[in-house]
Amino acid sequence: MTDDEKTTQTGDTTDTPAGPGSGAEGKGAGPATKPEPTDDLVTTHHTLHTPEGDLSYTATTGRIVLRQEVHKEDKYDGRKPKAEVSITYYTLDPSTGSGQADVTRRPVTFAFNGGPGSSSVWLHLGLLGPRRVDSGDVGGLTAPPYGLVDNHESLLRVSDLVFIDPVSTGFSRATEGEQAKPFHGFSGDLESVGEIIRLWTSRNDRWMSPKFLIGESYGGTRGAALAEYLQQRFGMFLNGVMLVAPALNLEALFDGEHSNLPHPLFLPVYAATAHYHGLLGDRTLDDVVAEARDWAETYSSILARGARVPDDERAAAVTKIASLTGLSEDYVDRANLRLEHTRVYAELLRTRRLVTGRLDTRFTGPADHYIHEQMPYDPFMSATSGPYTAALHHYLRGELEYEHDAIYEVLSRQVRPWSYQEFEGKAVDVADKLATAMIINPHLQVHIAMGRYDGGVPVEAVEYSLDQMAIPASYRDRIETRVYQAGHMMYIHPESRVAQAADLADFVRRASNR
Repeated sequence: MTDDEKTTQTGDTTDTPAGPGSGAEGKGAGPATKPEPTDDLVTTHHTLHTPEGDLSYTATTGRIVLRQEVHKEDKYDGRKPKAEVSITYYTLDPSTGSGQADVTRRPVTFAFNGGPGSSSVWLHLGLLGPRRVDSGDVGGLTAPPYGLVDNHESLLRVSDLVFIDPVSTGFSRATEGEQAKPFHGFSGDLESVGEIIRLWTSRNDRWMSPKFLIGESYGGTRGAALAEYLQQRFGMFLNGVMLVAPALNLEALFDGEHSNLPHPLFLPVYAATAHYHGLLGDRTLDDVVAEARDWAETYSSILARGARVPDDERAAAVTKIASLTGLSEDYVDRANLRLEHTRVYAELLRTRRLVTGRLDTRFTGPADHYIHEQMPYDPFMSATSGPYTAALHHYLRGELEYEHDAIYEVLSRQVRPWSYQEFEGKAVDVADKLATAMIINPHLQVHIAMGRYDGGVPVEAVEYSLDQMAIPASYRDRIETRVYQAGHMMYIHPESRVAQAADLADFVRRASNR
């Protein structure tokens, strides 16, 4: 890359007040004050060679200053810097294709992962961006130092891309002297990510572009809520929302006291996992999953009746659950028919001295001992964190030429405890917010991607949340779902990644009304 292909952008000309060196501290002025933070974006130019043709694009990465309006005694006191948010975005060069310079035609997609506490590296380098990590898949993992390859299926083919690292993830931090805690919760996170989207859209004159969100896991929680928030707060109406393994209703995903909701919803993924690991004989995957889905309603009824279930019916249920999950009848009986997922993944392959993955139950790994009540770690995360972290660090510094010495927080625990104070006394559920967004915006389209072996956000838990949305029956035609034969990050699986990339590109084209 030549020198003239890199541009460094500093400063925020619209909001940054005069600082030291500006002449404001002349005679009679007070002592010099510390300059406020400024944007430190770096721009580079690249070409992606694909079988469909070359894509020339501009990449911009760095941190932008997030400001908040301050009022004192009912008087406006300016916009004060509260955080510096790391962001990477890609825009197709006008020379590529026909009509791409027209911002009213070129879509833009805002992307983020979840956690809470996750950076956007997974969607960025796993599925959407012009470069992707070579991590391998279960049974064929790439050895260190891994690799970075061109992503011929990048969503950049049909949409500009903006990747956002929420505060305390990636290089994003609260500004010096400011607390990060206000960002570490449902509303604070929603408002800060929403403001970044508004700011980028305004600065880049993209209000008239088709606009999309894509969020994974808790990013799906954020994405569903953002669809409503952007409309109500800024009047920003989206063309589409893409949710990857979205955590829409947390009550459906985690065992709560006296809650029987998750158990039937997890039964099909337990069956799929048992089948994958050869515990269910020669039955087909479709057969065991269909049986688990069909029996789930009976399972719910048995759990709801509790002690009123006759002994013979309970015994039959124990046998049924064991036959579907590969667990022993003794284990199911001692668990009182209630199978908590992190315990299941510790138990399922215990006799093989293996732990099953949670976010992708195809993965397995050894444990330090084999009497763990709950899985001691997730073999899937162990297999993927190294490749993605190494690729990200090389990519930012070596290819996008952004240099920063802070730790890039791929998965940060600094956001804990995460505040859900808005949901005090009730389940954390954002399906109603997505429903409201669809009702207010009759053109909003929704795409849901799920993994059959996702043991953290199972297919049936997502479907349950969608079924509870209070929208007219005809609106459901605007929600499309896809299931891939992989886990939470289904794009780890090569065949699923190619299929998912095609599905997302097709969705963006259709929802852009182009």
